[in-house]
Amino acid sequence: MANRINRAIELLEADQAIYYDGPHTGHVLTYEQGHKDARTWADYINVGMEHGAFDMTGLEEYMRGLVDAGPTNSGHRTPTVIVEAPVNGIDGPNVAFNAWQFRQILARGVHGILLCQAESAEAVREFVRACRFPHHKAGIDKIGGGTRGRGSEPTAAPVWGIDQQEYFERCEPWPLNPKGELLLGVKIESPPGVARCEEILSVPGLGFAELGPGDLGLSLGYTTLQRRPYPPEMEAARAKVFAACKKNKLAFLEGATPDKIAASLDEGVRVISGHNPESAKVGRAHQKRTMPV
Repeated sequence: MANRINRAIELLEADQAIYYDGPHTGHVLTYEQGHKDARTWADYINVGMEHGAFDMTGLEEYMRGLVDAGPTNSGHRTPTVIVEAPVNGIDGPNVAFNAWQFRQILARGVHGILLCQAESAEAVREFVRACRFPHHKAGIDKIGGGTRGRGSEPTAAPVWGIDQQEYFERCEPWPLNPKGELLLGVKIESPPGVARCEEILSVPGLGFAELGPGDLGLSLGYTTLQRRPYPPEMEAARAKVFAACKKNKLAFLEGATPDKIAASLDEGVRVISGHNPESAKVGRAHQKRTMPV
């Protein structure tokens, strides 16, 4: 049996990297696809709703397919599912006005949310608050009380395989709550976000962060997707965001190919994009991982 509901958190607690799959657009959200993806090679599935359809009916069916085809070989009820929300984290009011998105997504029983284009600490505080029930008190001196209301637990708790009261206790951001099963992340992908990343990434409730090279590069005038080694200004941005992640003990997300994965892991990257099962195979062997896929 698994120690946690959220496999990604269980691995990060053990300082093991996690590898994700799933497109940023065009994700097929059906019961059949969920049934198939229950046997994914990845540690978590990224569902892209920033640019993909905001399809709550499809997401609910997809999660049901994952459950019905489970458990995973690692003993978890489903793979971890993290959704990229459509709202941009540009300021507090913008995020607060769109908090309904987080409520809808969490009601489907997912295990995490990624806030894109984070540009202010105020925006991230509103994001974390919107994902928390108000009876939890850790960190409220810095972020304020949770604003997620009662009503989603009847649909979310069965996906997690627990009763509603236990869901109220366990659907909490990790590592702010060490027993929490909710993994929240942000994407720093604009010059304002990079400039404020130290403040942004110090907000309690986050578990991981990434530099978004696609949008950051576009804002700097690069219409083609930049790969490492980045242009100097983007390398400087990466270094700044990575340092802020290390300071605040957040997992840093970045792509890695099979020939570069060992160096990335040794540098401290812990969330791996790239959708490459061979990168995961090499990286898991490099870290001597024992958890089954």
